[in-house]
Amino acid sequence: MKLLRMGVLSFAAATLLAACSNSAPDQPGVSSPSAAPSDSAPKPEPKVPEVRILEVPAGTVLQISLSESLNSGKNNSGDRFEGTLAAPVMVKEETVLRKGTKVHGRVVDAKESGRVKGLASLRLELTDFVQDGKTVSISTKDWFAEAQNTKKRDAGIIGGAAGVGAAIGAIAGGKKGAAEGAAIGGGAGTGTVLATKGKEVELAPEAKLKFTLDKSVEVTAPTEVASKS
Repeated sequence: MKLLRMGVLSFAAATLLAACSNSAPDQPGVSSPSAAPSDSAPKPEPKVPEVRILEVPAGTVLQISLSESLNSGKNNSGDRFEGTLAAPVMVKEETVLRKGTKVHGRVVDAKESGRVKGLASLRLELTDFVQDGKTVSISTKDWFAEAQNTKKRDAGIIGGAAGVGAAIGAIAGGKKGAAEGAAIGGGAGTGTVLATKGKEVELAPEAKLKFTLDKSVEVTAPTEVASKS
């Protein structure tokens, strides 16, 4: 009986010791496994370029390259044309409009060359440019060109024809014949001028033209785009 009691007590003591061991706090110096880093940490947002508004002052020169041909004898007032900037536009040493920026313009006036008098002329203006997909209206001074004067050439045609007429008239009937021949020859020369028009103002594709801003215009200049030259 005594042995049975001792056995029961021993079993109880062992059970109590095991329970205490399981509930004991972690020993100093023993590290527990740490939690894995979370993938849900916020990622830095992409940097948005700083956008500034710059004013391109009146008087700024815009040099363009035509994308098509223009002709005083073929184009009419109101016709539209297209081109690109042949050089960048700078404001305070910063590029605000890149070379190659698309521009649009309008034929203000086109005069065809006359048959007797009147020189051909062509008058143009820029109306807008396209920046970052947006059309920005502008106002420029007119670009104007006039055909070369052909009066000396016309006088040569008339004089030459009159001289030939006078020579023929002189052979046919002396001085009187020469005078009549000159009149006939001069008329023939004038007829030649009437049938021959003067030169037209013609601009080929890629022709370089310069326009001057008539009014200032505001443009956006992202810092990544703006650069010093």
